[in-house]
Amino acid sequence: MNAPSTASVAAVVVAAGQGLRAGGTVPKQFALWRGKPLVRHSVEALAKAGVAPIVVVIPANWEETAVETLAGLPGVRFVHGAASRQGSVRAGLEALAENAPASVLIHDAARPDLPEAVIAELVTALDSQPGAIPVLPVVDSVVRGASGLRGAFVDRDGLYRVQTPQAFRFDAILAAHRAWDGAADAGDDAAVAQAAGLAVALVPGDERLKKVTFAEDLKDDSMKLASVRTGMGYDVHRLAEGEELWLCGLKIEHTKGLAGHSDADVAIHALVDALLGAVAAGDIGDHFPPSDAKWRGASSDRFLAHAGTLVAEAGYAISNVDVTIICEAPKIGPHKTAMRARLAEILAIDIAAVSVKATTTERLGFTGRGEGIAAQAVATVIAQA
Repeated sequence: MNAPSTASVAAVVVAAGQGLRAGGTVPKQFALWRGKPLVRHSVEALAKAGVAPIVVVIPANWEETAVETLAGLPGVRFVHGAASRQGSVRAGLEALAENAPASVLIHDAARPDLPEAVIAELVTALDSQPGAIPVLPVVDSVVRGASGLRGAFVDRDGLYRVQTPQAFRFDAILAAHRAWDGAADAGDDAAVAQAAGLAVALVPGDERLKKVTFAEDLKDDSMKLASVRTGMGYDVHRLAEGEELWLCGLKIEHTKGLAGHSDADVAIHALVDALLGAVAAGDIGDHFPPSDAKWRGASSDRFLAHAGTLVAEAGYAISNVDVTIICEAPKIGPHKTAMRARLAEILAIDIAAVSVKATTTERLGFTGRGEGIAAQAVATVIAQA
């Protein structure tokens, strides 16, 4: 079945708050979330779904920021908000009244992750009802409370969590807002509609439509730009007489060893950079600078364990790692299984998630001449719920 048409469906996006509750120096709607200003996410989703025009209600004195934030998006207009949310919605609706659309979606900018499926459900519901809102069931037990003490149990059957956008036939919701008693702010636009005698349908919401409220909400999701992330690493060290040869956390018997500030484990160093890159945490030199004497001769397994900890602190788990060692000698094949086991032990992951390979450069370049060993690594991490 084809998705319902959004032709003659407009939107009002409420982004008029001036508070800095989410931290920073700009109102929350202009703060970065997943790499973009918060308000841009939902406006992009509406535009992609074919909704137009989109009236964005903004605070006074923030026009320049708003224009820059939504640059390049089609059909976007701006109006100033009011002291209350309902007043801001009314201002957005009035801006559409001259060339009234058939329907309108009213959305809060603080809900940036707007699935197109929810838009489609709302538009379809307006075929039979003058209003529709997305809801999710209440799944936790609910009780009343007073003075810090538990009161009566509340039956959760028939209780729902309300989300936005909320959809209405335009003429009906505009009339409802014009008739609203402004002495008190409504909980949402559906309350305004119901006060005017309009029926409001319930359609399935989506957990993705969660509200971004506090600084922690912005920080947590700015780290999780995607559910899967990948990092790459590369390192090289010189082979020298009188040095020990450490590769993948194992001491390998050879006529020469790798020279460096630490134990010069080139394979681990490449893997550390891959893991740090996957969570945008800099590189090995940022965390273990060679200028710091305390890392002289240090075992590189400490570096790798630290990188694993940083991955976990960023809210990710290691999915798999892949290391390629580039050298003419020694032969890596006899050590690969032990190397995989050692890396898995340091990172506390299954050996099945660790790959170690080796190749040569056909005697070309510094590795081909036996002057050094190079390594490259790829690490994939996945977001934790």
